[in-house]
Amino acid sequence: MKRRHFLTSTATFAALSAAGLRPGLAQSPGALPMSDLFLAADHPLQEAWATWKTLCLTPEGRVVDGFQDNVSHSEGQGYGLVMAAIFGDRATADRIIGWTAENLAVRPDSLLAWRWNPASTPPVSDRNNASDGDLFYAWGLVLCAQRDNRPDLLEAATRIAADLLRRCTVPHPDGSARRLMLPGAAGFREAGVVVVNPSYYMPRAMTDLARATGQTALDSLAADGQALIATLTAQGPVPDWVQISAAGTAPPPAQFSKNAGYEAVRVALFQIWSGLAEGPAVRAWAAASEAAGPAGGAVTVWSLPDGAVLERSSHEGYAAVAALARCTASGGFGAQMPAFTGDQPYYPATLHLMALVAQATTYPRCVPI
Repeated sequence: MKRRHFLTSTATFAALSAAGLRPGLAQSPGALPMSDLFLAADHPLQEAWATWKTLCLTPEGRVVDGFQDNVSHSEGQGYGLVMAAIFGDRATADRIIGWTAENLAVRPDSLLAWRWNPASTPPVSDRNNASDGDLFYAWGLVLCAQRDNRPDLLEAATRIAADLLRRCTVPHPDGSARRLMLPGAAGFREAGVVVVNPSYYMPRAMTDLARATGQTALDSLAADGQALIATLTAQGPVPDWVQISAAGTAPPPAQFSKNAGYEAVRVALFQIWSGLAEGPAVRAWAAASEAAGPAGGAVTVWSLPDGAVLERSSHEGYAAVAALARCTASGGFGAQMPAFTGDQPYYPATLHLMALVAQATTYPRCVPI
């Protein structure tokens, strides 16, 4: 599969870190304290974290996507940093930060180049960014900053958040006050049309960043993303990519997937992790996976709008997200989530670990059974 186309003082920071807030910012209604994400050193998921590191992380701090020719993405660096913060693994966080700063921080702004390919000379051949990678990386910096009382990381996150808003958000073509998040600073818009990847919106990451850095426009961007995602569920699961104009939404250009697949699985996961499992995106993913049944593996791609099953996978990470979606959307107790295994590639393994973390930190009633 090809999933990609293409400041505050120490004293003040210490005083606020317990609350996860920045001076002058009120906590958003329903906002979850960042400290709720942190897992203890003896938490049962620490073993899964160790397995994930063995599978995906080099000693230098590079997160490797072995399925895609051993490349690294800003996405993976962001995911790894968030996980390192959650598991209290400062040594790993420092390695990820160091490798990322040396190899992906090559742009004139604070955003990251989206891909590093060891087979290319130079390894970064395209300096465009990926806004989801920047979002997760900045969120990881904020979480590390709070957990370890490191204001330098908060300052770095603030710079990324500011440039993400400046370079990767645009007005909605309908002329309303809403804004859209571009997948990257270059491309994805022309002649009143914007191409958006709904899975790049991670509500909790956006609101945590807004509260911690003072970049409050991220709050409204998250709300605008929620409104967009809600409209996209009218035809079932949220699509991987969508084209937006003043007339509304439409399937994307031919080079982008119009299905609900490897990108869209993250929409359901990130909604759950953000405490929004009762929303239509999770319900739609849960209903589609329930209707498809488990035979042949978890569904990874549905065609839209007819909902036909196009692909399935035996990799447990996809089954974990589907099971968590079914449990959280139903309001029930206990999820048939498989135990974590390193016998899967980077992407499903990462989805699997994040799903287990989301369950443990946000929906404890859906304990794996």
